[in-house]
Amino acid sequence: MARSTLPSITAGEGGLNRYLDEIRKFPMLEPQEEYMLAKRYQEHDDRKAAHQLVTSHLRLVAKIAMGYRGYGLPIGEVVSEGNVGLMQAVKKFDPERGFRLATYAMWWIKASIQEYILRSWSLVKMGTTANQKRLFFNLRRLKGKIQALDEGDLKPEQVAHIATTLKVSEAEVISMNQRLSGDASLNAPIKAGEGESGQWQDWLVDDHDSQEDMLIEQDELESRRGLLSSAMKVLNDRERRIFEARRLTEDPVTLEDLSTEFDISRERVRQIEVRAFEKVQDAVRKAAQDRQNSLRVVEDA
Repeated sequence: MARSTLPSITAGEGGLNRYLDEIRKFPMLEPQEEYMLAKRYQEHDDRKAAHQLVTSHLRLVAKIAMGYRGYGLPIGEVVSEGNVGLMQAVKKFDPERGFRLATYAMWWIKASIQEYILRSWSLVKMGTTANQKRLFFNLRRLKGKIQALDEGDLKPEQVAHIATTLKVSEAEVISMNQRLSGDASLNAPIKAGEGESGQWQDWLVDDHDSQEDMLIEQDELESRRGLLSSAMKVLNDRERRIFEARRLTEDPVTLEDLSTEFDISRERVRQIEVRAFEKVQDAVRKAAQDRQNSLRVVEDA
């Protein structure tokens, strides 16, 4: 599917707001609906199905893209690059693996945006290795955690902490901090001619939840529910019933009631509950490992 078939962002904050309003019109998909669309695209190259998969996840791209506003690049371009990553994810998505598309696509979206930022930042000449990329994209976050954002040069102990955390040399931390800090303040103007204007402080991310934040969080919650549902497929009927009754309800069923229901002892019910929980945990861990492997594939691509 071509990028031109997707909504685009015009210059300025008004353009961003119009874009967010437009993509909210695309409904989020139920798990079964997403599965059927993915199968249609996978088996029949149904472009309409692929378009629906993409448009239903544009809010996810926007959510992720907002986290990269602090790099001073046109937000429209950042979102556009994220959409490219989303389309790549849709092409490679296998619905039979039991994961929601959002879980898989987020790695492709982030990788596409990060590669765009690395290409665009003329200050960054060395961002080629995995460690250097990790330093570039995590330095500001770690500085915030140790309250070092506005202190200019980092203190030796701060440099050591960041270097250890990100597994890079202290010299690389100092060099990257100087490159990203430069002599600009938050009131310095952003470069003109890219369809955006304003000051650096205008690009700082608002930590308050917005409507689109809440919508994306709802979508992510559905993804986690889908992950749990897939993990529970490892349980037999009795294990599922006990696990759900004991672990997934606000008012858990007592061991006594379940022992009566299945005509077994309370201790046996407890053992089945523990075993079912362990099996679900193992399934979730395997899913997490699959996610990590997918991320490595993206980073190595």
